[in-house]
Amino acid sequence: MSISTIDPETGLAVDLHAPDPRLLRERRERRLQLILPVAALGCAIGLWEFLVWYHEVPHYLIPAPSLIAKTLVTDGASLMQSALFTVKLTLLSLALAIIGGVSLGMVFALSRPIEMSLFPFAVILQVTPVVAIAPLILIYVSNTFAALLICAWIVAFFPILSNTAIGLRSADHNLRDMFRLYQATPWQRLRYLLIPSALPYFMAALKIAGGLALIGAVVAEFVAGTAGQNTGLASRILESSFRNEIPRMFAALFLVSVLGVIIFLATSWLSRAVLGHWHESEIKREG
Repeated sequence: MSISTIDPETGLAVDLHAPDPRLLRERRERRLQLILPVAALGCAIGLWEFLVWYHEVPHYLIPAPSLIAKTLVTDGASLMQSALFTVKLTLLSLALAIIGGVSLGMVFALSRPIEMSLFPFAVILQVTPVVAIAPLILIYVSNTFAALLICAWIVAFFPILSNTAIGLRSADHNLRDMFRLYQATPWQRLRYLLIPSALPYFMAALKIAGGLALIGAVVAEFVAGTAGQNTGLASRILESSFRNEIPRMFAALFLVSVLGVIIFLATSWLSRAVLGHWHESEIKREG
């Protein structure tokens, strides 16, 4: 037995047991967000496998996805150890970029003279390619891991710094006047006005900096040319290219891509968790 009520807006009867169209639409959208990328990726991998098999491409030129998967299994121990090294280097550099970028961004937002004095140095670090800086860092820093960490940090630092400073200065001027009118303390202005206005900018920068930290870690290791067991995926790629082990090189490259995707998904989820309930950029709209 169905129970209905009258919609006050349309004046039509609405079945209370009928599913909410908005919920159905959201569920359908979530399913499509998962199914469509997986289907497209599966088609691309299947086409790759077919073309390699059909044209009989040698594995030392372009290996088939099945051979790459087999290599991931056979060389999984060494590749995963290198992946953990790359993850450690990436996350540490990202954490340092967040700490340094947010701290210096707050100083820039509070003091215009300090920003004008120090911001050019940050720009110089950003626009100078890390491959040009890395050899100097490797010369001056005796510890290889610390040198790699500095290189990755340089790449990820600027987006955090720039967006944090812009976000802290983007608070509405009317709200600033209201906080001043009610004699809010500096801590109250920071907590209830400046930080909420800067959060969307910071989360956008975090998405960018996460990928840049991984890129910086890989590029720095390429430049360093490090070898041995306690090295990252970039060393496995170099090592495989020198030995002409192309399937192993593709397997290491696949793991680098997977790490990048995981970082992007993690930062996107964090952005939705932080902003999804109140900010326009993450609020789902109907239609």
